[in-house]
This record gives sequence, structure tokens and C-alpha cells, in this order.
Amino acid sequence: MLVVMKAEATPEQIQGVCQAVEELGLRAHLLGGAPRAAIGITGNQGAEELEKLKALPGVAEVTRLLKPYKLASREARQGDTLICFAASGSCPEATIGGRTLAILAGPSALEGREQTFTIAEQVAAAGAQFFRCGGFEGAGQGEALEILAAIRACFGLRLVAEANDSRSLDAAAEWADILQIGTQNMQNYALLKRAGRLRKPVIVTRGLSATLEEFLMAAEYVLSEGNYEVILCESGVRGFADHARNTLDLSILPAVKRLSHLPIVVDPGQATGQRESVLPMARAAVAAGADGILVELGSKTESAFSEGMQSIDPGQFARMMDELEEIAPVVGRCLVRQ
Repeated sequence: MLVVMKAEATPEQIQGVCQAVEELGLRAHLLGGAPRAAIGITGNQGAEELEKLKALPGVAEVTRLLKPYKLASREARQGDTLICFAASGSCPEATIGGRTLAILAGPSALEGREQTFTIAEQVAAAGAQFFRCGGFEGAGQGEALEILAAIRACFGLRLVAEANDSRSLDAAAEWADILQIGTQNMQNYALLKRAGRLRKPVIVTRGLSATLEEFLMAAEYVLSEGNYEVILCESGVRGFADHARNTLDLSILPAVKRLSHLPIVVDPGQATGQRESVLPMARAAVAAGADGILVELGSKTESAFSEGMQSIDPGQFARMMDELEEIAPVVGRCLVRQ
């Protein structure tokens, strides 16, 4: 259900509607937007409840949302969701969504201070604003947190961390700017709801066999806990082709833009499993409407045991940044380089 307030509705009237919703045993989600405020409602709603809300001061209309994903739908919010980060310490302001194209890059796993600092320096030198890291393959959690804190302070990079369970999610929430739920956990509803309660931006990665509706329903679990800073990630779906690990479904980008207000980024390396495919697929993703690109960056050292075939080298990464900077304006976007 969606309550649309009148343009002249006062903050007190908006708060009054939220309170009335809670008194009915439902949950109110105050959604931003212009020119009118809107309040999304989750829970079972009957005709009697709908009529009660219609009569409240400041209410323009009350409608039922048809999509199973209520809060993630365009029906709930017409404008695009922007994930904004204010300038803090050495980190400049940054945005995911809107006209800005975000680049999230880093190693598949932390193997030690030297390897991680080398890659972070390359990420920063190319102008990216987000440093993405996976597990702690060669470093313990305590050491990893110390390394990542130093990287944020030294290079001004915001940190993105993938979590596989509740314990790693809680640990990552202490230091990461963005949390990521991976492909294998897209339908781990308990983990998604826990991420929603942590009040950090969350990347929800599409499962290998997930439909668009299932993908948006996964995001709904995070949103339903009151966390409205959700980013979708397309990283490939299972197919029958043998020329790539999986099929990168770029057709989902315009579909998401039509049905949802949430930003969506693309991980071409995880999808294809081939470093030579990362750059052309990244270019195609930006042209198709992606809000950002997530890539694995290798250190180009033989000792890096966790780097997969999808990890690109520093030269390829710098080239990718240059190419996307040229493509972005053609589709009304801009690549902000720090």
C-alpha cells in the first residue's frame, strides 16, 4: 500500500500518518520524493485499513501496490534512488546513481599489506572512488581491518566488503562504507534482513538463476527493514554457452530502470570469468544504462594465489577508466575521477 500526501502536507501530518500506520500493526516507510511525500506500508492490509488512512489530514490518495516488491518498485518512488556519501576525512564526496558513474575496484581477497596497498594505489591513481575487497585469504580479520583503515586514510577510497554470513556481515559493518551480499546469498533472507538493520548501503547481487522479480524481491527484504540505500548488482546468470563462465544479462538494465528506482551496477568479470572480456562488457554495460562497474584488479604478482581469470591488470584498469570516461557523456552520464 502507498499513501501519497498532499503537496502542502505538514511534517506533523506526515508523522501522524506514520503513527496511524504503526497503530494498525503495520510498518510505515517514509519515502522521499518531490513534489509530494509518500509513505510505503508493508504488512497485511484490508479495505477497512485503507479507508481509515484515506480520512487522515494531509492525505491525497491511498493506493494498493500491484508488484510483489512494494518498496523497490517505481510505484513506490518515481525518482531514482541516489546513494550519497558526504566528504569525510580523506574521502571526497561520492554518489552511486543519477548521472554519476561509479567504479568499484579491488582484489578478490586480501592477502597481505603489500599486495593490498599496491592494488589500492593503482585504484586511486586511475581515479576510482571505491575500493572493493572480498575475503581475508592471506590476512586475519584483525590485520585486514588495520590494512583497510590505512587504505582509506592514505588514498581516500571508500570501502566495499562482501559478507557471507552474519558474523562477517557484522564485522564488515564496523569498517566498510558499503556491504555486499554475494550471488550465493541472494535468497538468504535472514542475512538480507540483518543487512537491512545495519543502516549501511547494501549491494544485493543477482543469483545465478534468479528472475528479475526474484532479484527485486531480494532487495525488498533489505528495504523492508528500513534501509533504503540498496544497490543492485548484475553479475551473470547460468546459461548453456561454453565461451564464458556465465551469461552477462545486460537486458536486465533497462528492465530494472523501468520497474525500480534502485541503482544497478554490473560485475563483468564474475559474469564472464575472462579478463579479456571485462573491458568490452564494461563498455557495453555503461552504454546499456549501468550506474557503475565492479571489477577485480590483480596485483600482477605470482604470489597472489586468490586472483582468478577475471582479474584485470593495472594497465587494463587504467584503459577501462579512460574508455568509460569517453562513453559516459554519450549516454548522459559522467565519470567522476578523484
